[in-house]
Amino acid sequence: MSTHHTIACRPEHCHWGFFDSALPPVVTVASGDTVTLDCVSGSRTDLPSDPAFEILADHRAIHEALTPRLGAHILTGPVAVEGAEPGDVLQIDILSIEPRQNWGYTRIRPLVGTLPEDFPITKMWHSTIDRQCGVATLPIGIEIELAPFFGVMGVAPRPAYGACSSIQPREFGGNMDLKELVAGTTLYLPVWAPGALFSVGDGHGVQGDGEVCITALETALSGSFRLSVRKDLGFRLPRAETPTHYITMAFNEDLDDAAKDALRAMIDLIGERMGLSREEAYMFASLAVDMRVTQLVDGNKGIHAMLPKRFAPT
Repeated sequence: MSTHHTIACRPEHCHWGFFDSALPPVVTVASGDTVTLDCVSGSRTDLPSDPAFEILADHRAIHEALTPRLGAHILTGPVAVEGAEPGDVLQIDILSIEPRQNWGYTRIRPLVGTLPEDFPITKMWHSTIDRQCGVATLPIGIEIELAPFFGVMGVAPRPAYGACSSIQPREFGGNMDLKELVAGTTLYLPVWAPGALFSVGDGHGVQGDGEVCITALETALSGSFRLSVRKDLGFRLPRAETPTHYITMAFNEDLDDAAKDALRAMIDLIGERMGLSREEAYMFASLAVDMRVTQLVDGNKGIHAMLPKRFAPT
């Protein structure tokens, strides 16, 4: 029987801006256990001054106790999973994701984003989140439906890497910003260090493909996950599975190279699922697979390839 674990968003359960296989786990769980992790997002300068917006006590405590290192994301974890070893795959079933506060922020800042040459400015929005209705109201008066997901979900990098910034997504996951990773989706991450060491953060209330200005609707989320060690899979890059699609993904400074790697992984997936040769899978992908831009703004850009499940039923 599986056990459920709850990890509160306290300074001793968080690390700010980096992944590192040397981090001690905040909890160790058995394969198949479920875990709920609370997260917050944003530095002091991102907090709203309007008293109508609630500031979580754990958010303020983290600001007081922790200092960012290498990157910008406040991450909860890591969670070690018994039996996970390099070469395995960690299966993360996303059971639920819920907003924890009544606001989120979106920001432009100089030198980053998709069009830094066009927008050498700092500008901040604070939007109202209605958790009951599942909508956000933007300062420009537009309502947008929430589709919450964690921009950052990752395991520890290879020990030889040392500490890695949370900004650039890599083969261990991290700042993937894949908007498909909502509740009901399964994420598969290759394991690079004993225990896998899973962490999450960078809560997004909603985001478009590309995350073009460098932020989504950044907010605090609570997520529940089932963590299972898979020794029968040999993925070297993250994959995902929604109720309707199989997804492969890749990251590179060059968007063309990211697209090539995501497509190669999809060709492998089609071969696995449909029994086609590589040549047949390549031609079939041209008919049935959608190649999408995940994000353009995290140093390593992302491409994800989507195959409808109707062509390759489980």
